Amino acid sequence: MYNTLLHQKLEALKQANQYRTFTTLDRLCGRYPLARLPDSQSAVVMWCSNDYLGMSQHSEVRSAMHEALDAYGAGSGGSRNIGGSHALYGQLEQSLADWHGKEAALVFPTGFGSNEATLQCLLRELPECVVISDERNHASIINGIRSTSNERHIFRHNDLEHLEQLLQTYSPDRPKIIVFESIYSMDGDVAPVREIVALAKRYNALSYLDEVHAVGMYGPRGAGVAAELGIAEQVDIIQGTMAKAIGVIGGYIAASSVIIDAVRSFATGFIFTTSLPPAVTAGCIKSIEHLKDSDAERQRLHAHTAKLRGKLLEQDIPVMPCSRTHILPVLIGDAERCKAAAGRLLQTHHIYLQPINFPSVTVGTERFRVNATPNHSDEQIEQLALALRETFEHFAIPFASQRVGAEVA
Repeated sequence: MYNTLLHQKLEALKQANQYRTFTTLDRLCGRYPLARLPDSQSAVVMWCSNDYLGMSQHSEVRSAMHEALDAYGAGSGGSRNIGGSHALYGQLEQSLADWHGKEAALVFPTGFGSNEATLQCLLRELPECVVISDERNHASIINGIRSTSNERHIFRHNDLEHLEQLLQTYSPDRPKIIVFESIYSMDGDVAPVREIVALAKRYNALSYLDEVHAVGMYGPRGAGVAAELGIAEQVDIIQGTMAKAIGVIGGYIAASSVIIDAVRSFATGFIFTTSLPPAVTAGCIKSIEHLKDSDAERQRLHAHTAKLRGKLLEQDIPVMPCSRTHILPVLIGDAERCKAAAGRLLQTHHIYLQPINFPSVTVGTERFRVNATPNHSDEQIEQLALALRETFEHFAIPFASQRVGAEVA
């Protein structure tokens, strides 16, 4: 009976063109963004990796990981409370706190876990706390909020007026948390961070800012959008990841020492999970310290992004106008054609782009999520634009000039 019930769910997913499959890609160390398909000698160019700056390939990062592996072994040995709090953890958390100008930081095995565990903890420990969350927040944020019975509200995406209306309904003494992201991963748009933080201060709410798609790439020393605006010290909790621009794995929060100690002491998602292995921690430290000192990767990323935008414009490829960052959402608008187009790009043009369908995005806005890196060449940028042009023509996908007046953001 149970297999039948689950089979029916899976079949429904397939019928709606929402069933996801894995594309096995073996990344070629030292040749990023190139990868190889199994049983193939042909190189594939990756255009949707979260390894935004190519730091997973950096020689200093890899060397630091090798050294830690030889010094400490493969695993951490346990949770932070049971033997898994090795010396490198202190260095990493100190580096993260310094990066964001905070008193302390706390590291989790994943960015998903840091959002889910922290929000669940704060909502449980702060009496009658209300949470107010942007409607396009990540699934990890939604999971953390839904795991509690706290009163919650969703404000329209980046809508300051709606947010203030919700805040006005509560006493200044009622605990409140505003949760939002600086850069949204599927649209590439930027939140009005300064204004949201100002509202949090005005209505005595905690501000919780997810910077996972900004750290490493924006702001002084790559510390994120809040740092770029000069208001990082006004944000109560900054959450980030080490799996994207930093190029390794792990999540973290940076905040006051009291908030960090409370999450460390009460968050079950932190207490009862094994810590990051020493080699991973060492790689994170080396990558972060490098990005604090080096602007070269950031500058190349933004230059290549601008070049790619221009080439896509030349070929009439519809980049959704909401994008103001390194994330370029290319609108397809149909789940079946999105999947088919991804297959043609891979098999015919040796380009890897993952189709983004519901529930990651709303139905009718299916897309490719494209991002250039410092490692892509001018030739690869040109190749992508021409390959997308051919693929759009092949599947009769509307070009930008054919979408005048269309709702795409």
